[in-house]
Amino acid sequence: MKKTALYKNHLELNAKMIDFAGYLMPVQYEGVNIEHNAVKNNVGVFDVSHMGEFYVHGEEAETFLQSVLSNDISVLNKGQAQYNYIPNETGGIIDDLILYKFEDNRYMMVVNASNIEKDWNFLMNKNSYNAQLINVSDSFSLMAIQGPNALKVLNPLFENNLNNIDYYHFKYIDGIIISNTGYTGCGGFEIYCKNEVAEDLWNKIFDSGKKYNIKPIGLAARDTLRLEMGFCLYGNDIDETTSPIEAGLSWITKTNKNFTSSNIFKSQKQKGVQKKLVGFKMEEKGIPRKAYDILNSDNEIIGKVTSGTMSPSLGIGIGLGYVNIEDAHIDSEILIQIRKNIKRAKIVKTPFK
Repeated sequence: MKKTALYKNHLELNAKMIDFAGYLMPVQYEGVNIEHNAVKNNVGVFDVSHMGEFYVHGEEAETFLQSVLSNDISVLNKGQAQYNYIPNETGGIIDDLILYKFEDNRYMMVVNASNIEKDWNFLMNKNSYNAQLINVSDSFSLMAIQGPNALKVLNPLFENNLNNIDYYHFKYIDGIIISNTGYTGCGGFEIYCKNEVAEDLWNKIFDSGKKYNIKPIGLAARDTLRLEMGFCLYGNDIDETTSPIEAGLSWITKTNKNFTSSNIFKSQKQKGVQKKLVGFKMEEKGIPRKAYDILNSDNEIIGKVTSGTMSPSLGIGIGLGYVNIEDAHIDSEILIQIRKNIKRAKIVKTPFK
């Protein structure tokens, strides 16, 4: 089992540790609801150092990335980040990621922990260009400081330099990457640093955050926060068998360029798809879970739940799932098969409110 540079800190905070993608990671400290609401209303810190980082450098780095990523990276300026995904040869998704542009032909890809090896092998096999790929995943730590008070906590540590970092932009300060990004929908920053300085930075963040009652946050609350926003989770809502067009990711699928499976996606955009990822709220008591059947009013199966939870903010069950395109209308009544019970739900827009 791998451990992050902050493992000792989590034990000192009495975190419940679990195996996640081969790492021992904190799933919760005080409890999911407490941690969820701390981020929503105040500020919290996640250790997400299990994520993978690849440098992509060289005179054909941009050309290479354009050929393997779905989004158009030619629009990026220095200091910008971009949400993206790596498609496979059959129109599915190998991984979703964030791409950072340091300079012309100098980039960093941040990929999901469970996909590091798979992503790396795919990219290396596709690299017929003069691009240099370096896997630096094991040398980097990543902390996400999220919530409405995140800026107040961090600004004193970086000489008030963070005010003008726009959303999906970043700065490089004293060897540390500070990015206005996150997976919570609550605002905040993600900080990439070398493992050697991670513990010191963690402690400084918590010292600065004492006056704001800053809390450590586990992976369980990270999941409830992203789900309330309707953000996709790889392995649940998107995978190698799901189409990005079905998943609502047309906006990062730029078919004005050629990349892996771009012809498939162009056709899907033109002709439409057979199913669609939707959000739904339970109208009866019950918690939807992954792989539960979604039914129509005639008790016919029209889809599957991909993510579900009891929403800490709303106090009701919420979920995401794929349903047949003809059943995917907002405000449509659906049914969720929860074990032996069938419970009423309604398709709604995300983020959940």
